[in-house]
Amino acid sequence: MSLESKTADMAIKPHAASDKPHSIAEGGLDDMANVDDAVLKANGHEAAMPRQFNWISALGLGFSITNSWVGYLSNFGQNLIYGGPQSVIFGLLVAFIVQWIITTGLSELGSAFPSSGGQYHFCYILAPPKTKRFAAYVIGWMSILAWWIVTCSGLSLAAVSLAGLVNFWHPAFVANQWQIYLMYLAVSFITVIPLFAAPRKISWTVQFTLYLSLTGFLVFFIVVLAMHKQAQPGSYITQSGLGTSGWGSGTAWMLGVTNAMYAFGATDGAIHISEEITHPGRRVPQVMGMTMAIGFMTAFPLLLALCFFIKDLDAVVSSPLPSMEIVYQAIGNKNVTTFLIVWLWLVYISALPSQWVTAGRLAWAFARDNGVPFSGYFSKIDSRLDFPVRTTCAAFLFSAIYGLLYLASTTAFNSIVTSAVLYLNITYAVPQGILLFQGRSKSLPARYLNLGYFGYLCNIFAVLWIVVLGTLICFPPTLPVTVGAMNYTSVILVGLFAIIIALWFVNGRKNFHGPTIDWELLNQANLVSEKAESKAKA
Repeated sequence: MSLESKTADMAIKPHAASDKPHSIAEGGLDDMANVDDAVLKANGHEAAMPRQFNWISALGLGFSITNSWVGYLSNFGQNLIYGGPQSVIFGLLVAFIVQWIITTGLSELGSAFPSSGGQYHFCYILAPPKTKRFAAYVIGWMSILAWWIVTCSGLSLAAVSLAGLVNFWHPAFVANQWQIYLMYLAVSFITVIPLFAAPRKISWTVQFTLYLSLTGFLVFFIVVLAMHKQAQPGSYITQSGLGTSGWGSGTAWMLGVTNAMYAFGATDGAIHISEEITHPGRRVPQVMGMTMAIGFMTAFPLLLALCFFIKDLDAVVSSPLPSMEIVYQAIGNKNVTTFLIVWLWLVYISALPSQWVTAGRLAWAFARDNGVPFSGYFSKIDSRLDFPVRTTCAAFLFSAIYGLLYLASTTAFNSIVTSAVLYLNITYAVPQGILLFQGRSKSLPARYLNLGYFGYLCNIFAVLWIVVLGTLICFPPTLPVTVGAMNYTSVILVGLFAIIIALWFVNGRKNFHGPTIDWELLNQANLVSEKAESKAKA
């Protein structure tokens, strides 16, 4: 039986009856020069950018964004407040398992429908005809805002770390809010430059970040183990009752899990460069899985070692930069501590171009389907630079304006940054919930990553967890609640959703349209892509 006959027999007949297949009678896909472009065409779009990312550079982008050991060093102090070292270590372990299950379910969709649009693209394809435009529009805007806020989070970490480093050597200097904002703006300018200065070498930039981060982890781990002055007994790691948040032990422990999920945030980064990766149906899920694996293998041993070497728990919790304090307590050398934190700061800086890449690509993909106002303007790819300059500039402008919130309220700013984990996981869960409702067997085409029955577990868990996460992440971090300890997440979530609904009625309902999917061609293209990849390996 020919490949064409096989794929015709297994071609899915989806609910979107209006999707008209392209003709493949003349030669089929075997005569197409670029199978990856055929897969993209089957997903409803034409190739617009060069495929400059290979496997390792795609991993560089994916991991440089998630960067678990670096991310967790920025917020583990809150877990110490929730439950001491026990919450730091076991909260991270549970958070990894939770995010791995959710990410695995999402990566299957990325394998089936490789597109830079990601989650909104999945929703449009999978949802019933009457609701697919609305569902995709809401998730599209939720994804864009979440990614733009995640980028702001990276900018703020770099700015705050720099201020903390200065304070470490000059305790009399405590940066005020406008000074932090100026650092924030400076970091924004510095980190967006590589995209414009060397757009065709961005794959090299993200590989450099990967190596810098992994080398940094090894240096941190080796130095801490070699230079530590004393160690706590093993019972210290499992000791309960060390939390000072005011919450009961069960609630505090669960809050620690949600906080630790920041270490595994934004695992969908590789999805949004699907149109710039060779063999995306295979490599996107591989990169997402490897990002999670490397994240855990770096964050867990490092934080475990550091928790063993804590001398003064209160000093770490109260420090303006807990990562610096815990390292200093472990090794007791100010110069070496400074060297390590400068390295950490450089990792923060070098990771930001990857976030600008993703934020710009996602907004561009949505504009391509008329999902944003002035879509004709924002959907253009710069012919000289070969990337979406206009949406990248829009993300930059958003970050600059958003950073002004730091001047008004650091609490509100931090609440929104933390809530980005919730927004992203909502976009991970919704397409998986739709997939369950519509039926996995009739909704998914041939694909590299076929989870089978395990896919049901991933999809169900993603939907259930978002209810748990959505509830817990709205809790105030400490009790009793004061104005300074308010959690604005619920208010912000409702506010953003209201803005998205308003945009739907003003612009989206009339203009937004999703991709036209050729299901027969998609099945065939995915299978031929696998065949081509297998031949290349052989």
